[in-house]
Amino acid sequence: MKYLKIIIPISILSLIFIIDYYNKYYKPNTSFEAESIFLYVMKDDSIAFRDSISKYIKSEKTFYKVAEKLEYLGNKKTGRFKIKRDIGNNEIVNSLKFNNTPVNVTFNNQERVEDLAGRVSSQIYEDSISLLSAFRNQDFLKKNNLNEKNVLSIFIPNSYNIYWNTSSENFRDRMLSEYNKFWNKERSEKAEQLGLTKLEVISLASIVQLESRKVDERPRVAGLYVNRLRDNMRLQADPTVIYTIKEYYNNFDTIIRRVLYRDLKLDSKYNTYKIKGLPPGPITMPDISAIDAVLNYERHKYLFMVANPSNRGYHLFASDLAGHNRNKKAYIRWINSRGIYR
Repeated sequence: MKYLKIIIPISILSLIFIIDYYNKYYKPNTSFEAESIFLYVMKDDSIAFRDSISKYIKSEKTFYKVAEKLEYLGNKKTGRFKIKRDIGNNEIVNSLKFNNTPVNVTFNNQERVEDLAGRVSSQIYEDSISLLSAFRNQDFLKKNNLNEKNVLSIFIPNSYNIYWNTSSENFRDRMLSEYNKFWNKERSEKAEQLGLTKLEVISLASIVQLESRKVDERPRVAGLYVNRLRDNMRLQADPTVIYTIKEYYNNFDTIIRRVLYRDLKLDSKYNTYKIKGLPPGPITMPDISAIDAVLNYERHKYLFMVANPSNRGYHLFASDLAGHNRNKKAYIRWINSRGIYR
């Protein structure tokens, strides 16, 4: 009896301790219905963290006790952390320590590096100013034989798994690595056979992309510009004039549906009616189909083209000026009939 009097209270205390320990560490403490959620943790922002975590847990009190015991609160990391439903505080804290999950960062059709910075900043932690600063960093540009006009070339449109808390510099370096991987042996050899650098291929592809939205027509359009380059002719590409207008008036939000004769006279290194050869950098971010269209351009004798009024999105091609003028008259009649003056 004497021993029972000692054992029973100890057992009860032990049971209370075990229950309390279980409730704190292992009892499910999530309050969402989805299979899992993602919690975004920002650097050194305890208020934002408390506001975020409170939405997804039942007991803040037990969570913070466990988080303190496991030395998490003073060592929070930024990131996007996956938390499963119906787990206890111990697993929640471990998820916040070790379960940083990448986001799928996508971008395409960005006209300028400023636009790209804005697009990427909406998907990762870094803001657009920090990203733009990294993209234009002079040491980075010099080291990689780039400049502010052509740095957009290294960003190949695609979807990339990137950690949400990736720094601006690490994001930029990752994109350079992806660019170098994109330029495999086959693509590099085709660029060399064309007599163009990789950066020049990207610039030409940006023109091809804007000239034709039809992927199946792009190799033909690319072939036309290759012919013009080889014949030492000006490219006379309307998309470069549109870019020139936007740059001249510093308004990249404007929509221009018709290029006027006065626009062709604007002085700019991008205006291919005024300069020979390619502009100093891409006029948009070409997608992979446009780049490959240049590398696999169609062999033909065409030197001129104009939009085809009877087959929207496609073009009429000609190998001489007389044929082009006939096509051009048909196009001008069509565009005037639709009242498009700008």
